[in-house]
Amino acid sequence: MPSSAEAFVDALLTQEAFDHPSDNVKPEELALELPKWFDEEKFNKGRKFYLDNCFAMSSSMLLGLAAVFAIPSILRILVGTRRSNSVYTAYRRYLSTLLHTISWFENELKPGSLSWKSLYTVRSRHLRAGLASKVKGMGVVSQRDLALTQFGFIGFSMLKPDKFGIRQLHEDDWEAYNYTWRVIGYMIGIEDRYNIARDTFEETLEVCQLLKERVYTPCLENVPEYFEHTARVMLEGLWNINPTIETDAVLYWCRVLADVPGYIYTESERMNFQMKLKEKLKGKPLDTGVDSTEFMCKPAIDGLPKTPPRLLYYKDFNTIETTPYYKHLTFKAKYKMFMFNQYSTLYTSYLGRLYINLNFWFSVFLMRYFPYLAFFKFGIKKSLVNIFEEDPTDETKPVSNAEYFKNRKPETWYSAALSLIW
Repeated sequence: MPSSAEAFVDALLTQEAFDHPSDNVKPEELALELPKWFDEEKFNKGRKFYLDNCFAMSSSMLLGLAAVFAIPSILRILVGTRRSNSVYTAYRRYLSTLLHTISWFENELKPGSLSWKSLYTVRSRHLRAGLASKVKGMGVVSQRDLALTQFGFIGFSMLKPDKFGIRQLHEDDWEAYNYTWRVIGYMIGIEDRYNIARDTFEETLEVCQLLKERVYTPCLENVPEYFEHTARVMLEGLWNINPTIETDAVLYWCRVLADVPGYIYTESERMNFQMKLKEKLKGKPLDTGVDSTEFMCKPAIDGLPKTPPRLLYYKDFNTIETTPYYKHLTFKAKYKMFMFNQYSTLYTSYLGRLYINLNFWFSVFLMRYFPYLAFFKFGIKKSLVNIFEEDPTDETKPVSNAEYFKNRKPETWYSAALSLIW
């Protein structure tokens, strides 16, 4: 008999959940109300857990957001809105997303509060985007899409907290954080039966693990068309408020977190994967390739492209530096991942967490009032974001995935050195 988490995931991945819109009311009739089971004390404890780990939690959300672009139905609607197809529109859209999310934890959830207004704005935008998408024949913003997006905000931090240096500081912090996201999910329109933040943290953890295995690993293994474009313009846009972002490093790290076969970073990950390769060979010569799909589930959702088998070889994993995907990263990308790991280790200490969080809040202040790098790129007026204003559109056409890998030249020593400066 399947567990409650398995039964939940089975229901979430049905056609019914895919066809069920985020809301069934007209935009002008939309109204927010707290769930009947709302517990203010527990909600605020979850808020505090985020604030105690704000840098790490926000970093996990950035990586999770990149992963969400691998869901074909979500990507199709995002591209169709024309609000994030260029570096500038992506900058506006995803800086707004970040500031919305931070506001949910900074402010109490009460009618008229900033977080209440923010949640109403986000929910109404989902509703309007779904209606517009339906008119264009591109489907709706569904309950399934909202739930899979919710994974992007909580999945990686819950499944792999050590990758970000997240530590529970008080009893039941994770339980409270899970509850906070259950409330947030409700407020943005996710019905309880589709809300991946379940009644207990333990069940949510199991749900996230199943969604990673059945959805995110296969989707990031074989990404839909325009994934590269959408993810890269987002990261290039957000570089203007966080210059530590390195696009290839983020996309590689995203796949490491999703356990995409062949994407590893630590020595233990390398050894474990090489042992798995040997098991799959079943006595065949070590120079025999193993299809990457043998290491994961079949995708539980439709819409992924058909691609040739991706073969993985035992000898390629003798060292981390010889692994097929890591070795093609630029020096800058490797350096950024190294530094992120150092920060994550430092973050586990009280002083390290305090210092990095203070840096994070200073960065948030600059994002809101003085995004100076964006001033140079987009101009002062166009760089300042009001989260309650609709994001701009433009006519930029997304570029195919293949275009991003054409004519890549080998990195020279001097370009590697210069990349650390700019």
